[in-house]
Amino acid sequence: MQPSDVKRLLEDRIDGCEFHIQGEGCNFQVVAVGEVFAGLNKVKSQQLIYGALSDEIASGALHAITIKTFTPAQWAEAPENAGF
Repeated sequence: MQPSDVKRLLEDRIDGCEFHIQGEGCNFQVVAVGEVFAGLNKVKSQQLIYGALSDEIASGALHAITIKTFTPAQWAEAPENAGF
């Protein structure tokens, strides 16, 4: 699986978010930015992403995923934003 594949899956399954994906094979880092994360704690935010990719995780197409989620306001201030 390629980063573009993971991005497409997430864009198709979660509306109103911007996704930045890095990685290769079955190991990826996901940065998700959207208002959907407002009011959610880290666990709930990550569960939203895991849920969107549950079929691929279950099949083994995705194995290791690191997830960071931000609202647009948080993203504007995040040090991770400098790399994208």
